[in-house]
Amino acid sequence: MGTSFFERPSEDQQRSLTAFASDLLKNYGIHDAKISCINFEFNATFSVETDSGTKYALRININSTRTVENMKGEIEWVRHLNRTSGIHTPTPIATLNDNYIISGFHKDSEQTLHAVMYSWLEGEELGDEPTLEQLHEVGRAIAILHQESHDFSLTSESSLPTFNDFFWGTEDYLFSSKSKLSDTDRALIKEAHDHIMKFTNELYANSPVHIIHADFHGWNLMWNDNRLSIFDFDDCGFGVEAQDLAVVLYYLDTPEQDVAILNGYRSVKPLPQYSDLAMKALLLQRRLLLLNYLFETKNQEHQEMLPAYLEKSLERVKSFLTDVRG
Repeated sequence: MGTSFFERPSEDQQRSLTAFASDLLKNYGIHDAKISCINFEFNATFSVETDSGTKYALRININSTRTVENMKGEIEWVRHLNRTSGIHTPTPIATLNDNYIISGFHKDSEQTLHAVMYSWLEGEELGDEPTLEQLHEVGRAIAILHQESHDFSLTSESSLPTFNDFFWGTEDYLFSSKSKLSDTDRALIKEAHDHIMKFTNELYANSPVHIIHADFHGWNLMWNDNRLSIFDFDDCGFGVEAQDLAVVLYYLDTPEQDVAILNGYRSVKPLPQYSDLAMKALLLQRRLLLLNYLFETKNQEHQEMLPAYLEKSLERVKSFLTDVRG
């Protein structure tokens, strides 16, 4: 039996997908463009530079469980933000046939892959060392997006998931028959899961549910000429506002950074209602969602992260259980 596509060296996969991207670009009337793979993790993202110097970002969904209807929902939401929010986001690009989502059969992986293209954002990613000023702007932007979601609804042709389940619509690799956890570790994480779902259910019972970005971190945020840009809406869906805040806070390191985010948010609208324990639950859920991803991913670099990430996750689970047990 031959080696599957996702078992090949990363360079081979990228080379194949770059050729596939070149074919997809014909749908936009783009030929002989300069194409470079700039991100090869959950999805494959390419910079595209035409002969005239115009740049775009083409994203091919290779590991995503998102449906075409979900991708349509993403496009509708971003186009709404383009028109109304004042927040800088990339513009979805339509094909010659006025479609925003393109699909094609990728022979090497033997599957139909879907793609979207956006205008290019100039600047530098905030990464993992943002300034407090930048984080204040991130907090403001999150609050503005939450305000905008109150007046937005999807068309009948699109859909987005609701994040009131533990795995946010992804497949279970922690508790199902596919789990590779030891019985002891699984039982420990299951106890944390039950507490997390208790807090989640309480939040959904007492909070408005609107579209959230669901993936706010420094590598989805661009800074250029003192202006913040937000991109990568691939994970957006319906949730409570505290879930968006938990995601961005998860990636920060200091209390001062947390305060900058929350003060920025407060400068636009009041913070959503949540207890300290509820936020701890959401922060742990984010970590366990990423652990679940590491168990199922085909990305070789990410697979190598699993042992250390699992060890740290179990430490966080034990700390959380100590808090909730009183």
